[in-house]
Amino acid sequence: MYPLSADFTQRISELFEDRGRQWLADLPALLLEYEQRWSLKLQPPFALSYNYVAPAVRANGREVVLKAGVPNPELLTEIAALRHYDGRGIVQLLEADPDRGVFLIERIKPGTPLVTLEDDEQATALAAEVMRQLWQPAPPDHPFPTVHKWAAGLQRMRDQFGGGTGPLPTRLVEQAEVLFADLLSSMAAPVLLHGDLHHWNILSAQRQPWLALDPKGTVGEPAYEVGALLRNPMPDFLQWPDLKHKLARRVEQLSELLGFDRQRLIGWGVAQAVLSAWWSIEDHGHGWEASIRCAELLAELI
Repeated sequence: MYPLSADFTQRISELFEDRGRQWLADLPALLLEYEQRWSLKLQPPFALSYNYVAPAVRANGREVVLKAGVPNPELLTEIAALRHYDGRGIVQLLEADPDRGVFLIERIKPGTPLVTLEDDEQATALAAEVMRQLWQPAPPDHPFPTVHKWAAGLQRMRDQFGGGTGPLPTRLVEQAEVLFADLLSSMAAPVLLHGDLHHWNILSAQRQPWLALDPKGTVGEPAYEVGALLRNPMPDFLQWPDLKHKLARRVEQLSELLGFDRQRLIGWGVAQAVLSAWWSIEDHGHGWEASIRCAELLAELI
Protein backbone atom coordinates (compact mmCIF):
# COMPACT_ATOMS: atom_id res chain seq x y z
CA MET A 1 0.00 0.00 0.00
CA TYR A 2 1.18 3.51 -0.73
CA PRO A 3 1.95 5.81 2.23
CA LEU A 4 -0.95 7.75 3.75
CA SER A 5 -0.74 11.49 4.33
CA ALA A 6 -0.69 12.83 7.87
CA ASP A 7 -3.76 14.97 7.11
CA PHE A 8 -5.75 11.90 6.07
CA THR A 9 -4.84 9.86 9.11
CA GLN A 10 -5.61 12.81 11.37
CA ARG A 11 -9.06 13.30 9.85
CA ILE A 12 -9.91 9.63 10.20
CA SER A 13 -8.70 9.62 13.80
CA GLU A 14 -10.65 12.79 14.65
CA LEU A 15 -13.86 11.53 13.09
CA PHE A 16 -13.85 7.87 14.12
CA GLU A 17 -11.40 7.83 17.08
CA ASP A 18 -10.30 4.30 18.10
CA ARG A 19 -12.39 2.65 15.39
CA GLY A 20 -10.75 4.87 12.79
CA ARG A 21 -7.26 4.13 14.05
CA GLN A 22 -7.98 0.41 13.89
CA TRP A 23 -9.33 0.78 10.35
CA LEU A 24 -6.14 2.57 9.31
CA ALA A 25 -4.07 -0.27 10.76
CA ASP A 26 -6.18 -2.86 8.91
CA LEU A 27 -6.27 -0.93 5.62
CA PRO A 28 -3.30 -2.64 3.87
CA ALA A 29 -4.84 -6.08 4.37
CA LEU A 30 -8.28 -4.81 3.32
CA LEU A 31 -6.94 -3.39 0.06
CA LEU A 32 -5.06 -6.57 -0.74
CA GLU A 33 -8.20 -8.62 -0.11
CA TYR A 34 -10.27 -6.61 -2.58
CA GLU A 35 -7.49 -6.44 -5.15
CA GLN A 36 -7.70 -10.21 -5.24
CA ARG A 37 -11.50 -10.50 -4.93
CA TRP A 38 -12.25 -8.06 -7.75
CA SER A 39 -9.17 -8.82 -9.86
CA LEU A 40 -7.65 -5.36 -9.55
CA LYS A 41 -4.28 -3.75 -9.89
CA LEU A 42 -4.36 -0.74 -7.55
CA GLN A 43 -2.50 2.45 -8.42
CA PRO A 44 -1.42 5.34 -6.13
CA PRO A 45 -4.44 6.94 -4.43
CA PHE A 46 -5.96 10.28 -5.27
CA ALA A 47 -5.67 13.11 -2.75
CA LEU A 48 -7.48 11.64 0.26
CA SER A 49 -10.11 13.33 2.41
CA TYR A 50 -12.37 10.94 4.37
CA ASN A 51 -11.98 7.69 2.43
CA TYR A 52 -9.23 5.78 0.65
CA VAL A 53 -9.86 6.32 -3.06
CA ALA A 54 -7.53 4.96 -5.71
CA PRO A 55 -7.62 4.24 -9.45
CA ALA A 56 -7.23 0.63 -10.50
CA VAL A 57 -7.29 -1.59 -13.57
CA ARG A 58 -9.36 -4.76 -13.73
CA ALA A 59 -8.11 -7.98 -15.25
CA ASN A 60 -10.08 -7.21 -18.43
CA GLY A 61 -8.27 -3.87 -18.78
CA ARG A 62 -11.15 -1.65 -17.64
CA GLU A 63 -10.11 1.39 -15.63
CA VAL A 64 -12.03 1.72 -12.37
CA VAL A 65 -11.80 3.40 -8.96
CA LEU A 66 -11.83 1.62 -5.61
CA LYS A 67 -13.22 3.45 -2.60
CA ALA A 68 -12.89 2.21 0.97
CA GLY A 69 -13.92 3.88 4.20
CA VAL A 70 -14.65 3.21 7.81
CA PRO A 71 -18.12 1.56 7.66
CA ASN A 72 -20.65 4.19 8.72
CA PRO A 73 -24.19 5.29 7.79
CA GLU A 74 -22.97 7.97 5.35
CA LEU A 75 -20.94 5.45 3.37
CA LEU A 76 -23.90 3.07 3.27
CA THR A 77 -26.22 5.74 1.90
CA GLU A 78 -23.61 6.70 -0.72
CA ILE A 79 -23.60 3.13 -1.99
CA ALA A 80 -27.41 2.99 -1.89
CA ALA A 81 -27.69 6.30 -3.78
CA LEU A 82 -25.28 5.15 -6.49
CA ARG A 83 -27.23 1.93 -6.83
CA HIS A 84 -30.52 3.83 -7.15
CA TYR A 85 -29.19 6.40 -9.64
CA ASP A 86 -27.75 3.57 -11.78
CA GLY A 87 -25.37 5.91 -13.61
CA ARG A 88 -27.94 8.59 -14.54
CA GLY A 89 -25.97 11.80 -14.25
CA ILE A 90 -23.53 10.19 -11.84
CA VAL A 91 -20.67 7.70 -11.70
CA GLN A 92 -21.70 4.06 -12.21
CA LEU A 93 -21.48 1.62 -9.28
CA LEU A 94 -19.82 -1.65 -10.37
CA GLU A 95 -19.25 -3.67 -7.19
CA ALA A 96 -20.02 -3.11 -3.52
CA ASP A 97 -19.54 -4.71 -0.12
CA PRO A 98 -21.45 -2.29 2.12
CA ASP A 99 -20.73 -4.21 5.34
CA ARG A 100 -16.99 -3.70 4.80
CA GLY A 101 -17.29 -0.15 3.44
CA VAL A 102 -15.67 -1.01 0.10
CA PHE A 103 -17.00 -0.42 -3.41
CA LEU A 104 -15.91 -0.07 -7.00
CA ILE A 105 -17.01 2.62 -9.47
CA GLU A 106 -16.27 3.51 -13.06
CA ARG A 107 -13.25 5.72 -13.73
CA ILE A 108 -14.36 9.13 -14.98
CA LYS A 109 -12.09 10.50 -17.68
CA PRO A 110 -10.75 13.04 -18.30
CA GLY A 111 -12.09 13.71 -14.79
CA THR A 112 -11.46 17.45 -14.71
CA PRO A 113 -13.47 18.94 -11.83
CA LEU A 114 -15.97 21.69 -12.49
CA VAL A 115 -13.93 23.96 -10.20
CA THR A 116 -11.37 24.42 -12.99
CA LEU A 117 -13.81 26.41 -15.14
CA GLU A 118 -13.02 30.09 -14.80
CA ASP A 119 -16.46 31.19 -16.02
CA ASP A 120 -18.69 30.91 -12.94
CA GLU A 121 -21.89 31.31 -14.94
CA GLN A 122 -20.92 28.43 -17.19
CA ALA A 123 -20.02 26.28 -14.18
CA THR A 124 -23.34 27.10 -12.51
CA ALA A 125 -25.29 26.19 -15.66
CA LEU A 126 -23.49 22.85 -15.95
CA ALA A 127 -24.13 22.07 -12.28
CA ALA A 128 -27.83 22.84 -12.75
CA GLU A 129 -27.97 20.40 -15.67
CA VAL A 130 -26.45 17.63 -13.55
CA MET A 131 -28.95 18.39 -10.77
CA ARG A 132 -31.89 17.93 -13.14
CA GLN A 133 -30.63 14.49 -14.15
CA LEU A 134 -30.28 13.31 -10.57
CA TRP A 135 -33.61 14.30 -9.06
CA GLN A 136 -36.05 11.39 -9.00
CA PRO A 137 -38.44 9.87 -6.47
CA ALA A 138 -36.80 7.97 -3.65
CA PRO A 139 -37.59 4.24 -3.53
CA PRO A 140 -40.21 2.99 -1.05
CA ASP A 141 -38.81 2.22 2.41
CA HIS A 142 -35.59 3.95 1.44
CA PRO A 143 -32.56 4.03 3.76
CA PHE A 144 -31.75 7.69 3.18
CA PRO A 145 -31.84 10.42 5.83
CA THR A 146 -34.23 13.28 5.21
CA VAL A 147 -33.39 16.96 5.25
CA HIS A 148 -35.56 17.13 8.39
CA LYS A 149 -33.12 14.77 10.09
CA TRP A 150 -30.12 16.77 8.90
CA ALA A 151 -31.65 20.02 10.17
CA ALA A 152 -31.99 18.45 13.62
CA GLY A 153 -28.22 18.80 13.86
CA LEU A 154 -28.73 22.34 15.12
CA GLN A 155 -30.54 20.95 18.15
CA ARG A 156 -27.53 18.75 18.86
CA MET A 157 -25.45 21.91 18.79
CA ARG A 158 -27.79 23.57 21.32
CA ASP A 159 -27.57 20.49 23.53
CA GLN A 160 -23.79 20.43 23.38
CA PHE A 161 -23.47 24.10 24.29
CA GLY A 162 -26.09 24.12 27.04
CA GLY A 163 -28.65 25.93 24.91
CA GLY A 164 -26.07 28.29 23.44
CA THR A 165 -24.34 28.35 20.07
CA GLY A 166 -20.70 27.85 21.02
CA PRO A 167 -18.34 29.72 18.69
CA LEU A 168 -21.05 30.30 16.07
CA PRO A 169 -22.77 33.72 15.92
CA THR A 170 -26.03 33.52 17.83
CA ARG A 171 -27.86 35.77 15.38
CA LEU A 172 -27.01 33.55 12.42
CA VAL A 173 -27.88 30.35 14.24
CA GLU A 174 -31.26 31.76 15.23
CA GLN A 175 -31.85 32.86 11.64
CA ALA A 176 -30.95 29.38 10.38
CA GLU A 177 -33.35 27.77 12.86
CA VAL A 178 -36.21 30.00 11.70
CA LEU A 179 -35.38 29.36 8.05
CA PHE A 180 -35.25 25.60 8.52
CA ALA A 181 -38.62 25.63 10.29
CA ASP A 182 -40.25 27.69 7.53
CA LEU A 183 -38.67 25.84 4.61
CA LEU A 184 -39.22 22.35 5.98
CA SER A 185 -42.88 23.04 6.66
CA SER A 186 -43.49 24.20 3.09
CA MET A 187 -41.36 21.78 1.07
CA ALA A 188 -42.31 20.65 -2.41
CA ALA A 189 -42.57 16.92 -3.21
CA PRO A 190 -39.38 15.22 -1.99
CA VAL A 191 -36.87 13.49 -4.25
CA LEU A 192 -33.56 11.72 -3.78
CA LEU A 193 -30.89 14.41 -3.65
CA HIS A 194 -27.14 14.16 -4.07
CA GLY A 195 -26.83 16.17 -0.85
CA ASP A 196 -23.34 17.58 -1.44
CA LEU A 197 -23.29 18.65 -5.09
CA HIS A 198 -20.55 21.22 -5.57
CA HIS A 199 -17.67 22.06 -7.91
CA TRP A 200 -15.34 19.29 -6.71
CA ASN A 201 -18.03 16.60 -7.05
CA ILE A 202 -18.81 17.16 -10.75
CA LEU A 203 -16.22 15.87 -13.24
CA SER A 204 -15.82 16.02 -17.01
CA ALA A 205 -16.53 12.61 -18.53
CA GLN A 206 -16.89 10.65 -21.76
CA ARG A 207 -20.11 8.73 -21.14
CA GLN A 208 -21.78 12.10 -20.53
CA PRO A 209 -20.16 15.56 -20.67
CA TRP A 210 -20.28 15.89 -16.86
CA LEU A 211 -20.95 13.34 -14.12
CA ALA A 212 -21.41 13.70 -10.38
CA LEU A 213 -19.76 11.55 -7.74
CA ASP A 214 -19.67 11.16 -3.94
CA PRO A 215 -23.41 11.49 -3.24
CA LYS A 216 -24.49 11.78 0.39
CA GLY A 217 -27.99 10.60 -0.47
CA THR A 218 -30.75 12.52 1.29
CA VAL A 219 -34.44 13.08 0.66
CA GLY A 220 -35.97 16.54 0.38
CA GLU A 221 -37.28 19.07 -2.09
CA PRO A 222 -35.12 19.81 -5.17
CA ALA A 223 -34.43 23.41 -4.13
CA TYR A 224 -32.46 22.11 -1.15
CA GLU A 225 -29.75 20.85 -3.51
CA VAL A 226 -28.38 24.31 -4.37
CA GLY A 227 -27.05 24.97 -0.85
CA ALA A 228 -23.72 23.20 -1.32
CA LEU A 229 -23.15 24.86 -4.70
CA LEU A 230 -23.75 28.33 -3.25
CA ARG A 231 -21.01 28.00 -0.63
CA ASN A 232 -18.37 26.45 -2.88
CA PRO A 233 -15.68 25.96 -4.04
CA MET A 234 -14.05 26.29 -0.65
CA PRO A 235 -11.69 27.71 0.47
CA ASP A 236 -10.63 29.83 -2.53
CA PHE A 237 -14.21 30.97 -3.08
CA LEU A 238 -13.99 33.37 -0.15
CA GLN A 239 -11.05 35.17 -1.76
CA TRP A 240 -12.95 36.07 -4.93
CA PRO A 241 -13.39 39.83 -5.45
CA ASP A 242 -16.92 41.18 -5.11
CA LEU A 243 -18.12 37.86 -3.70
CA LYS A 244 -21.52 39.13 -2.58
CA HIS A 245 -22.30 40.22 -6.13
CA LYS A 246 -21.21 36.83 -7.48
CA LEU A 247 -23.43 35.04 -4.97
CA ALA A 248 -26.40 37.18 -5.96
CA ARG A 249 -25.75 36.39 -9.62
CA ARG A 250 -25.55 32.67 -8.87
CA VAL A 251 -28.86 32.79 -7.05
CA GLU A 252 -30.55 34.63 -9.94
CA GLN A 253 -29.13 32.16 -12.47
CA LEU A 254 -30.18 29.08 -10.51
CA SER A 255 -33.61 30.54 -9.91
CA GLU A 256 -34.06 31.07 -13.65
CA LEU A 257 -32.59 27.73 -14.76
CA LEU A 258 -34.35 25.55 -12.18
CA GLY A 259 -37.55 27.51 -11.69
CA PHE A 260 -37.14 28.02 -7.94
CA ASP A 261 -38.06 31.09 -5.93
CA ARG A 262 -35.01 33.30 -5.35
CA GLN A 263 -35.70 33.87 -1.67
CA ARG A 264 -36.17 30.16 -1.09
CA LEU A 265 -32.77 29.41 -2.58
CA ILE A 266 -31.13 32.04 -0.39
CA GLY A 267 -32.93 30.68 2.67
CA TRP A 268 -31.68 27.16 2.04
CA GLY A 269 -28.21 28.56 1.41
CA VAL A 270 -28.06 30.39 4.74
CA ALA A 271 -29.54 27.53 6.76
CA GLN A 272 -27.26 24.91 5.24
CA ALA A 273 -24.13 27.03 5.60
CA VAL A 274 -24.77 27.35 9.34
CA LEU A 275 -25.50 23.62 9.58
CA SER A 276 -22.26 22.91 7.70
CA ALA A 277 -20.36 25.04 10.21
CA TRP A 278 -21.83 23.00 13.06
CA TRP A 279 -20.91 19.73 11.32
CA SER A 280 -17.29 20.95 11.15
CA ILE A 281 -17.32 21.53 14.91
CA GLU A 282 -19.08 18.24 15.59
CA ASP A 283 -16.69 16.19 13.46
CA HIS A 284 -13.39 17.96 14.01
CA GLY A 285 -13.78 20.76 16.56
CA HIS A 286 -12.58 23.36 14.04
CA GLY A 287 -12.89 24.56 10.44
CA TRP A 288 -16.28 26.29 10.72
CA GLU A 289 -15.27 29.84 9.82
CA ALA A 290 -15.58 29.61 6.03
CA SER A 291 -19.16 28.29 6.14
CA ILE A 292 -20.18 31.03 8.55
CA ARG A 293 -18.69 33.68 6.28
CA CYS A 294 -20.78 32.29 3.43
CA ALA A 295 -23.89 32.34 5.62
CA GLU A 296 -23.24 35.98 6.47
CA LEU A 297 -22.93 36.99 2.83
CA LEU A 298 -26.01 35.07 1.77
CA ALA A 299 -28.02 36.51 4.67
CA GLU A 300 -27.27 39.98 3.32
CA LEU A 301 -29.14 39.03 0.12
CA ILE A 302 -32.41 38.28 1.93
